[in-house]
Amino acid sequence: MTPILHALSSHLDTLPPQERRLGEFILESPSSVIHLGITELANTCGISPSTVTRFCKTFHFKGFPDFKMKLASELAHKPSDNHYQDIIAGNDLQKIVEAMEANHLASITDTTRMLDMNLLEKAVKALCRAKRIDLYGVGTSSIVAQDFYQKLIRIGKNCTAFADTHMQITSASTLSKEDVALAISYSGETPETIDALRCAKDSGAITLSLTQYGSSRLATLADIPLFSSSLEEGMRRGDMASRIAQLHVIDILFTGMVSMEFEDYIPKLESSYQNVQIYRKPQGGQNS
Repeated sequence: MTPILHALSSHLDTLPPQERRLGEFILESPSSVIHLGITELANTCGISPSTVTRFCKTFHFKGFPDFKMKLASELAHKPSDNHYQDIIAGNDLQKIVEAMEANHLASITDTTRMLDMNLLEKAVKALCRAKRIDLYGVGTSSIVAQDFYQKLIRIGKNCTAFADTHMQITSASTLSKEDVALAISYSGETPETIDALRCAKDSGAITLSLTQYGSSRLATLADIPLFSSSLEEGMRRGDMASRIAQLHVIDILFTGMVSMEFEDYIPKLESSYQNVQIYRKPQGGQNS
């Protein structure tokens, strides 16, 4: 199942009746949808064209043409040979190694296929221009936020990544229209993360989100929603593949920033590296 169809299947029960009817038709016959116009599809499902448009907006498409184009692109891709594998009791170590490799490769591949280049470019430009950057996330998403924080500090960006949810709100309260807030949540429904991003938005900051692909409150709230793979199943015990997918997007954002502002960021990146080598204390006659 492609990322779009998987997201649709996962959120089908949450849709209003008419949109659910449309979703069921798309899941039953995805290939036929890409050959239909919006009026033909609406008539086939017994709904209005405006319902089709609303459905597409729910899943963060610009409209029906954008939905058709991206669905057609996914259907045209050869299905990945990698399949997510769950934790199995008593599995031997060699099989565990192979399973982790397959899960991570599938996560990166699925995430790359669903990246929206226009939104990605907007996010990179906003991060480059930002006077200050706030990063929000709890649990595993907090670890991803900390990873981005360490990268941004090395290129001289003024940023914070508080794990404490009260401090997230406190920091968000002091943002301005010259700042950016990025909220990370796999589900897109973490209340504390939603509150922090809403506070940042109310303060005037440009808001970004990184969630699993599909409809969520956090993605809907953000000015620039970004998505990672939503195909992880079973592995939720450790947030393994989802974490790799989120880190993949973070690495893309950071590399995009450095590439865009190369002359400014590269000297700072090199300086931070050299100073760590100079000032860190040797232990036992060797550098730590």
